[in-house]
Amino acid sequence: MNEEAKPLIYIVDDDPSIRDMIELMVDSVGYDYQSFADASEFLEAYQDVHGCLLLDIRMPGMSGMMLQERLNEQRCIMPIIFITGHGDITMAVEAMQRGAFDFMEKPFREFDLLSKIEKALELDEQNRVDLTMKQEICERIESLTKREKEVMELVAQGKANKVIAIDLNIAQGTVEIHRSRIMSKMKARSLAHLMRMLMVAGELDNSI
Repeated sequence: MNEEAKPLIYIVDDDPSIRDMIELMVDSVGYDYQSFADASEFLEAYQDVHGCLLLDIRMPGMSGMMLQERLNEQRCIMPIIFITGHGDITMAVEAMQRGAFDFMEKPFREFDLLSKIEKALELDEQNRVDLTMKQEICERIESLTKREKEVMELVAQGKANKVIAIDLNIAQGTVEIHRSRIMSKMKARSLAHLMRMLMVAGELDNSI
């Protein structure tokens, strides 16, 4: 592994025993890590670097899902692996639908967690490579039809499919088809990834 590109593992869990266990796991395979007892503490220290986030889904104050929402608003593409307790599976599935990479149910095996971390880091590295390819991103945008560009602009404004359909006077099902084609042509893995690519290409203001 290139030392300069060494990934950082963020650990956010209010249970010190869980934090200690994960710290030992990631340290045993040579990963750098930063560990936090709550989401607010993490946000104060967070930097957008190559890595992944191991995040407890239930915490006092700001929950894991609330933190995920905050990071999505910041166009964070760092993969999130949620750590869930018994009975949190429904929440974990919802978090996946919002763009989380994966989840682990307590108690978990060291091999399983390290395997998910490795895959998350591979995804994050590829995402970051993609985002540096401004010329290629611009070419992807140019491959879109005029209608697809119109839909993408409205998607970037955060409008729902139903609203986009009304704005463009087309069927909602047509909007869904356009969105699917946009994600495919742009090679976007999530809405946040698409937004970040648009920012890199200068098509979207960072303040949006």
